[in-house]
Amino acid sequence: MCVLFMGLVRGQDPPKQQPQDPVETIRIDTDLVDLKVSVLGAAGNTALPLLEQKDFVVLEDGAPQEISFFAAADTPFDLVLLLDLSGSNAKKLKMIRNSAKRFVEATRPTDRIAVVSFTDQPALYSSFTLDRNKLKKSIDEIDDAYGGTNFWDALNWVVKILVRQGSGRRNAVVVMTDGVDNALPDVYGDGSRTDFNTLLEGIRNSESIVFPIYLDTEEENVKDHHVPRAAYALAREQLTLISSACGTPLYRAAKLADLDNVYAQVVRDLSTVYSIGYKPTNKALDGKWRSVEVRLVQRPDLLARTKRGYYAKQAEATADKINQ
Repeated sequence: MCVLFMGLVRGQDPPKQQPQDPVETIRIDTDLVDLKVSVLGAAGNTALPLLEQKDFVVLEDGAPQEISFFAAADTPFDLVLLLDLSGSNAKKLKMIRNSAKRFVEATRPTDRIAVVSFTDQPALYSSFTLDRNKLKKSIDEIDDAYGGTNFWDALNWVVKILVRQGSGRRNAVVVMTDGVDNALPDVYGDGSRTDFNTLLEGIRNSESIVFPIYLDTEEENVKDHHVPRAAYALAREQLTLISSACGTPLYRAAKLADLDNVYAQVVRDLSTVYSIGYKPTNKALDGKWRSVEVRLVQRPDLLARTKRGYYAKQAEATADKINQ
């Protein structure tokens, strides 16, 4: 499927967000349903075994499905590190940089990484690369950022555009944010042009897996910037919906100093994500919801998590589905 890539580098205006139709799981050129399956230790295991295709069972609407594609957990990823730099970051930027560099150091050498920050627009500091030194230099170039928080626009751009550079690898987005978009009720500023429901639908039907990290800035911003507490409650609810759609945990950092431990957990969890594809026995593209469940065979010590399902829709041809 031909997809046009539109890059954004620092200092350029972001691509205008127009109303978008989601990219469906079932596309016109294939009927393969693609799942990203996280495997977690039920007892908090840190070292998990490498599983095989025979260890998984896929159910759609309760009916077993034949697995036709399987990629083990050691398959490389394209990772996007998406950093929320909105608000006053003069005292926080050094810690954000250092934590980001430690995340880069902790990833597997076969994983390509891109670095993006955002305020009221996203800024691409490094496109996908295996060069860790280049990545750390690009992180050092992240400067003070001021302005609003267009979180939904930034994540939508990353999921719909940036991860579609065409490497053919599995891809994931690790996003650090408090989730408070200026478009939320009673939050000052214009906020994102992409609404949250459009973002969530796009994430549910994309081939990307999002690992959201909630950075708790509530007390500081309620006091200093008069952000309503209700906005934080809604932001946490939305981040939970994103993590649920992707079958990932919602990671939490009570303060910036916690990011190192959280990033380390994300890296561990990334090493236990499997790609599983199947051609559904129900061929009807009737727009109805299909529930999906992945089980592990004779492994009560492990938990499998993936998105809860998809809408079986016929997609229109090629990249015109993405209004760039």
